[in-house]
Amino acid sequence: MKNTKTVLIDKNPGRNSQTYGIARELGADLDLIHEPSVGVVGNKGDSQCYLGVGEKVKIIHDALSARVGKASDQLTMRLIQPEFTLATSDGIRNGTKEMRYSLIGREVTNDSICEHLSASGLEGLIAVVACDKPPVGTLAAILEHNRPAIIMSDGSIRPGVDSATGEPIDIISSYQIAGSNDEDLKQRIAKEACPGIGSCGGMFTYNTMQTFIGVVGMQPLHMVSPASQDIKRTKNFPNELIDYLTILIKNDITPRDIVTRESIRNALIVAMAVGGSTNVMLHAPELARAAGYSDFSSNIMSADEFNHLSEKVVPVVVNARPFGRFSMVDIDNKGGIQVIVRDLLEAGLLNGDTLTCTGEKLVDQIKRLAPPDPDGDVIYSVKVPYKETGGLRLLGGNLSPEYSAILKLAGVEGGLENNIFVGNAKVFDGEQSLLKNLDNSPGSFKNFDMIVVRYEGPVGGPGMPEMLDSTSRITALCREKNIVVGLMTDGRFSGGSVGLVIGHVGPEAAIGGPIGLIKDGDKIRVDLNTNELVCEQLEDRDTYEKRKSDWIALSEAHSGTHPSVGSANTRLLNKMRCSAVPAIFGAGMHPNKSIWISEQRSPEASNFQPKNKYKKN
Repeated sequence: MKNTKTVLIDKNPGRNSQTYGIARELGADLDLIHEPSVGVVGNKGDSQCYLGVGEKVKIIHDALSARVGKASDQLTMRLIQPEFTLATSDGIRNGTKEMRYSLIGREVTNDSICEHLSASGLEGLIAVVACDKPPVGTLAAILEHNRPAIIMSDGSIRPGVDSATGEPIDIISSYQIAGSNDEDLKQRIAKEACPGIGSCGGMFTYNTMQTFIGVVGMQPLHMVSPASQDIKRTKNFPNELIDYLTILIKNDITPRDIVTRESIRNALIVAMAVGGSTNVMLHAPELARAAGYSDFSSNIMSADEFNHLSEKVVPVVVNARPFGRFSMVDIDNKGGIQVIVRDLLEAGLLNGDTLTCTGEKLVDQIKRLAPPDPDGDVIYSVKVPYKETGGLRLLGGNLSPEYSAILKLAGVEGGLENNIFVGNAKVFDGEQSLLKNLDNSPGSFKNFDMIVVRYEGPVGGPGMPEMLDSTSRITALCREKNIVVGLMTDGRFSGGSVGLVIGHVGPEAAIGGPIGLIKDGDKIRVDLNTNELVCEQLEDRDTYEKRKSDWIALSEAHSGTHPSVGSANTRLLNKMRCSAVPAIFGAGMHPNKSIWISEQRSPEASNFQPKNKYKKN
C-alpha cells in the first residue's frame, strides 16, 4: 500500500550503501530503500518496568517486516531497525537525590525520539512504552513530528502477595513500611511486592497516563489494561497495531488530527474519574504544547473549569490503589478501561466524536469493543460512583497565585473539617532534610502539622523530584498515631502517594515564589470551598514585603542563587535549571516560550459541554 505522502530523498552514494546494507541485514526489499520509512521504537531503563519492552518490540518488528514489501496488500515502505530510548526508574530512585533525573527522563526521551523520527524521516511508527515519564516524552515527540504513529503500553506488573496475610501488595506497600523497625518485615514485603515484569500496577502515574494516552486517542483502548505478561500483548496486539497503522498511513491521519483540544479534555475528565496521579497536570500541558496548544489554561481547560468538573460533575468510578483495593489487572478482568469510557460517554461526560488511532471515532471504537457494564466492586458507574467527587483539585491562594498547586483529593484520608484544613508550618529546605528528620525524630511531627518542602521545583531541585518515600512514611506515621499531617511542596508526588499532600506549588521557591517565604509555625490553610492554599502570615503585606526583601538579600549574597537550591553538578541538571518552565506549563525544558511549537493551533470551536446526567450541576 503506497504512502500517500512519499518524501523524495536525495539518492546520494552514502545513503545508498548504508540503506542497502541495513536492508540486507533486516531481510527487507532492496528496491524500497528510497521509500518513506516505517519502524518500531521502545522505552528502556533499569527496572522491571522495562523488561518486557524488548520482546514486544522484536515481535512487532518481525510482524511489520512481513507486512512491508511491493505486493498490493503490503506497505510499500523502507523498514528500519528498532530504536530504544533510555530513562531512569522512579521506583528505585524515590527518596534519593537521583530522583531529580526522573522528570528529566521525559525530556531526554522526547529529545531522543525527536532525533530518531526527524533524522530517519519516519512516515509510520509503532511505539512500545513503559514506566512513567518515557511514554509522555515519546508521545510529545510523536506530536512534534506529526506523521502517522500509534502507541502500545507494555502493560502493568501483576500484584505481589503477602505470604503472611495472603493480601495483594505492590511497590507502595514496601514504601509505606519504610519507617518500621521490623527489618525482617521490610525485607519480606520488598521481596514479595513486585514479582514478574511490567510497570507499577495501581492507578499511579503509569496507568493514569496510559489511560490518558488511550482516551486521547493514540493507543487502542483495549491495549491499555492487560498486564505486561498477558499473552495478548505478544500474540494478538502486534498485527492489530500494524492494521491500525496501515489505516493511519493510507488516510494520512496524523497525531495532531487525533490529539486535539476535545480529546485532551476527554482524557483529563477520565483522569479525574479514575482518581489519577497529580502528575497528569504536568504531562497534559506538555502534551498540549507538543500538539500545538501553547496556553493550556485558555486553549484546553482553565483551573476554574477543572475544579468545577472535579467537584461538581465527575465522580471517582474505580476502587483502585493507592486509595482503594484493586490494581489495573483487576480492572482488566472486569472489562478494562473501555468499561469506564463507555460509562462516561453514556453519562454525557465525554465527546464521542473525537478521532482515534484505530481510524474510528471514540464512540465507534467503544461500540466495536462492546465492553460490559461496571461490576460495582472494582469499576463503578457514574450513576452510583465509588466517590462522589473527582480525584483532583487545583488550588490558588497567596501560596499558589499561578493556580498550579494540585491535591489528589481521592487520596486524602482525613484532616478536612467542612472542607478546610488549618495546620502549623514545619519547614524543610529540600526533601533530604525531611527524610533525615523522619528517620531520626519521627516524634517531632504533631497533629495538624503542615510540612513544607521547598527548593525541589523544576529549577530548584533541579528536576522536580517526586516524594513517594516521604509521603509513604508520613502516611504510615499518621495511621500509627491516628494524627493528620499534611505536606506541601514545589516538587511533585508519585501517583502512589496518599494523604493531604499538595504538589506543584508555584511559583517555586528557587525563583522567589511565596512558598520560599514561609516560616516555622506559620498558619497554613487549605480551603476546598474556595480552592485556596494560604499562608495567613503572608496575607499581611508588610510581613510579605519584609520576608521577600530578606530572601532577595540572601540570594544576592550568594551570587543571585538562594543557598538552599539543589546542586546542578551535571550538564543535564544544569540544562534543566537553566531551561525549565514552571509546573503550570508542564515543567519541561523550554527556555523560550515563543519557540515551544512550530505552529500555534487555534482551539477548535465546540458546542460540547460535559454534563453529568445523574447529578445536579
